[in-house]
Amino acid sequence: MSFNEKQPKSIPNKNPYIWDLVNVDIKERDNFGAVKHGTRLQAFNGRDVLRDAYQEALDLVVYLRQALFERDGL
Repeated sequence: MSFNEKQPKSIPNKNPYIWDLVNVDIKERDNFGAVKHGTRLQAFNGRDVLRDAYQEALDLVVYLRQALFERDGL
């Protein structure tokens, strides 16, 4: 499989909507962060949000690449 290969349209089915699952995950992550950091995420919290987001994005890319390699051997 090529990374540039076209994908077919999604087929509706009886599985849960992914956005609903993501919304639950977001709420759980918010609660986790509030406990870990002692507060929910707010603007002007003393951290460099671009650096935090960039580092998180790098972690995501590594996990995605691992999953692709493990699934497709690419």
